[in-house]
Amino acid sequence: MSHILIVLSAADHWTRADGSISESGVWAEELAEIDKALLSAGFHVDFASPAGVRPTVDKRSLDPKTVGEEVAASIRAYLDSNSGRLDKPRVLADIDVGAYDAIVVPGGHGPVEDLYRDTDMGRVLLDADRRGKVIAAVCHGPAALLAARDPSGGWPFAGRRMTAFSAEEEIEFGTAHNAPWLLAGTLRRLGARYEQGPHWEPFVVVDGHLITGQNPASSAALAEAVIAALR
Repeated sequence: MSHILIVLSAADHWTRADGSISESGVWAEELAEIDKALLSAGFHVDFASPAGVRPTVDKRSLDPKTVGEEVAASIRAYLDSNSGRLDKPRVLADIDVGAYDAIVVPGGHGPVEDLYRDTDMGRVLLDADRRGKVIAAVCHGPAALLAARDPSGGWPFAGRRMTAFSAEEEIEFGTAHNAPWLLAGTLRRLGARYEQGPHWEPFVVVDGHLITGQNPASSAALAEAVIAALR
């Protein structure tokens, strides 16, 4: 049986460029779709977060006006049935990468608040990459990749094909204005070979053991790509 670690942001807010605070966290659809698919495939799935903090779900990801009535109801049911697992995630600093076959990072704006600069996140990803473990992230989850640095200070994901939430989608979602930085452009500047699909449509990029998805709609496809890679 494959063992999967889903790393969740511990942030409950996003600090804007002017220093103001907006409520944020994990995007629920991404977490739910990925976790459900991996469990259905027969994998063992653990959660981890910085300091073992219970993740905060972005309220917008549960708003029927944003995600639709059916999706909101499904996600709420998922969160209710998995509240025990989410209450006590593992401490990211304690993670032994050798115990897992894949590291997966859902998005929401939480990762651009904490995971992108978390040293334990960087250690986990660098170790996983060296070992050839599957690394997968969706939407703003690829921000976690920014935390990884090799001993010389280089970014180990430079030159790799990947995707993430696009600048155009950030603008259309209304969150680009006053953002301290935008993910897609930051990945490009560090040397990522960033690729982009149609706005809000499923789009997944597979580059060896690195698997990335562009937006929430890509969550199920990302999970299927992880399953395929592990099988």
